[in-house]
Amino acid sequence: MDTLPWWQDAVIYQIYPRSFSDGNGDGVGDLRGICDRLDHIADLGVDAVWLSPIFVSPMADFGYDVADYTAVDPVFGTDADLDDLIEGLHQRNMRLLLDWVPNHTSDQHPWFVESRSSRDNPKRDWYVWRDPAPDGGPPNNWIATFKGVPAWTLDEATGQYYLHSFLAEQPDLNWANPEVEEAMHDVLRHWLDRGVDGFRADVVHLIGKGDQLPELSDDHARAIVVAIDEPFTHELLRRIRSLLDSYAHQPMMVGEVYLLGPGQAATYLGDSDELHLSFDFRPVHTAWTADAFRAALATNQQEFAEPRWPTWVMSNHDRQRHRTRLGSDDAARAAAVLTLTVRATPFLYAGEELGLEDAVIPPERVVDPDGRDGTRAPIPWTAGPDHGWGPDPWLPFPPDAGTKCAEVQRDDPDSFLALYRSLLRLRKESPALRRGSFEWAEVGAPTVLAFRRRHGDDEVVVAVNIGPDPAELDLEGTILAGSRSDRPAGAFDGTLAANEAVILTGG
Repeated sequence: MDTLPWWQDAVIYQIYPRSFSDGNGDGVGDLRGICDRLDHIADLGVDAVWLSPIFVSPMADFGYDVADYTAVDPVFGTDADLDDLIEGLHQRNMRLLLDWVPNHTSDQHPWFVESRSSRDNPKRDWYVWRDPAPDGGPPNNWIATFKGVPAWTLDEATGQYYLHSFLAEQPDLNWANPEVEEAMHDVLRHWLDRGVDGFRADVVHLIGKGDQLPELSDDHARAIVVAIDEPFTHELLRRIRSLLDSYAHQPMMVGEVYLLGPGQAATYLGDSDELHLSFDFRPVHTAWTADAFRAALATNQQEFAEPRWPTWVMSNHDRQRHRTRLGSDDAARAAAVLTLTVRATPFLYAGEELGLEDAVIPPERVVDPDGRDGTRAPIPWTAGPDHGWGPDPWLPFPPDAGTKCAEVQRDDPDSFLALYRSLLRLRKESPALRRGSFEWAEVGAPTVLAFRRRHGDDEVVVAVNIGPDPAELDLEGTILAGSRSDRPAGAFDGTLAANEAVILTGG
């Protein structure tokens, strides 16, 4: 009997709540807006939804600075709205992942308010405090991820520096303190008991910094987030995994492990006893060429070989949308075929099924501390001037919002939305695409990335021409799906246009 865990068989859809759908007309997306769009998500054909943070926050980093891990921020709605969302997803046979931020809190979290109140406060050691260096400066040479400033801020009242891997408003928790670990386990239990199906863990590799905090080399000192890779994190993750495994509904955790060295991200799966999935960010950083993507995919499959299982992601809330990055609709459509056919759990970023580009943000509308507003622009739902939002959404809409909206694409067989729906349907119907083996296919065309997926009697071949010119392939089969809507059904004729992808019967 095939008993693969649900997360290995799933396609997961990331929602940035502020920008997904506005349920109350105030210009900011919310939980009620997401509930209103559940049929769109279900019709698309995904299996789970991951929400970027919805917890109480002063929004210095738009929710990644948490002031209360167990309450919904009023800008997003109420606890009852979240219960309705969980129920609505479960009724439609989908699951919910919440974004859990374990490395740091807001400086307005009650824990930190207590911690900074005095050196002898019981929660002082819940955060990372150090005396100044002999010259009175920061304790070491670590640099924060945002702004290029020291990762330390002096608290004048107590005369010590506190660590913040990101903004000064985001002090780092001290996971070397068992009380912190237990408090964060309680947070996970709170949501699991409410029916949540898992978590995306924000920069989870940073939690194991321990007590030493050594100086970093010049290369690393300017990028703390890619420098911390400590054994203690794995110990912490094994205990988190035990907690998750104690629940009968199979909750999972996917980790943002922003370590780009060979094999680093994969090690955070442990011996199937740490994270369930660890993001591989290579596709986000890879140039759209056949050689580059062939190398990225080969490395992905090698580092996450059985019994490990990889992820594949082309866009998210922190990076340019891949339609912007790749430069054309044809390339973005070909990338969609690749994303939904590789051996991996695909993560889709809401709006990529509409072919959205990043918005152009005028200087006076910039709000994000790290310049990510363009990729977080509101999703256009209707063709009308407000695109299904209130009169003044929190950010400008992406380009072509009137034609790339869900309303216009819904019944257009040539649209991005139609392509994603067809690919997701095919994926559900094909055991080979969901869980099959992976092997390269030789097709005699250097600009074509081609591979074969097999599971039992089911076999498919995928070919993606990542090149500026048509390609002739030594390949036969019947077309199951493809990136171009003008490609006729039936037998494959052996030719791929530039930036075209097809899925063929194997054998």
